[in-house]
Amino acid sequence: MDLTESTIGRWSGRRVLVTGAAGLLGRAVTEVVLQRGGSVLGLDIAWTDANRIDAPGVVEIAGDIRDRDLLDRLHRDERPDTLIHLAAQTLVGPAVEDPIETFSTNVEGSWTVLEACRAAGTVERIVVASSDKAYGDAGGRPYRETTPLRPAHPYDASKAMTDLLGRTYAQTYGLPIAISRCANLYGGGDLNWSRIVPGTIRSVLEGEAPVIRSDGTFVRDYLYVRDAATAMLVLAQAVGRRPAVRGEAYNFAAGQRLSALEMAERILAVMGSALRPRILAISRNEVPVQRVDASRARHELGWRAQVRLRTGLARTVDWYRTYFGAAAS
Repeated sequence: MDLTESTIGRWSGRRVLVTGAAGLLGRAVTEVVLQRGGSVLGLDIAWTDANRIDAPGVVEIAGDIRDRDLLDRLHRDERPDTLIHLAAQTLVGPAVEDPIETFSTNVEGSWTVLEACRAAGTVERIVVASSDKAYGDAGGRPYRETTPLRPAHPYDASKAMTDLLGRTYAQTYGLPIAISRCANLYGGGDLNWSRIVPGTIRSVLEGEAPVIRSDGTFVRDYLYVRDAATAMLVLAQAVGRRPAVRGEAYNFAAGQRLSALEMAERILAVMGSALRPRILAISRNEVPVQRVDASRARHELGWRAQVRLRTGLARTVDWYRTYFGAAAS
């Protein structure tokens, strides 16, 4: 089922501030906004030649979401009407090694972004990206939006706090905020090689056995990044039109659940490789099983994932083949 025009909406004339625009989801959101007729102010601390978005309608801004003066200038000079707040330190391992920097980026950064919106008073729709990690360990039961947030590790806690900040600013100050909780994202453009999908693909392209840092049994829900980007726009459209959505959180997932080993094997099959993964079993501070129930988004927002796993993996592999081919030339 294709998403309808009324669900996603036309974005012609809209000016969208995307924080974390150089990241996997930020780039995909930017692409969808441009295709829908909008323009993007892309704020990121880590623009490089590898992740630049060279397209009409995009203004790339190098900066830190904790820089309040920068944010105030952006609102005053550029007057975005929509905010998609994605910027974060997103890796579990570095969060354990340096929790203070993770809390500073993810929590202080989020309240700074939201305070700037409150002061500006001109933003009509805001999506704050939380994560399925905010739920913590639910004992293998599906996460629903009513599941309590019980994070036990630094990254998970930082996303739960971001989640609660979004709700607080919606309920206390009336900001048009909704919160997204996405499953694990994958797709072309993810250059964090410690993650299972890009790491496995790079290893195979280099002729090496892919490495699994866990024991291979951890189960995750996987969502193709284009579907997640569409979800951000659907949610933004809804919160701008329907007051009942303000302060609410929505799960986004495709119901595609695999262990780390199964995901690596799926990638190997798509790539036609006979290599076998090496299991290191060194990962710690991870939830064993994460299952995400996205039925609320389907019923209330009309959103559902469009891309099946094999199709998404094939597209992802093609992106990395092109990327590494260009890098080698």
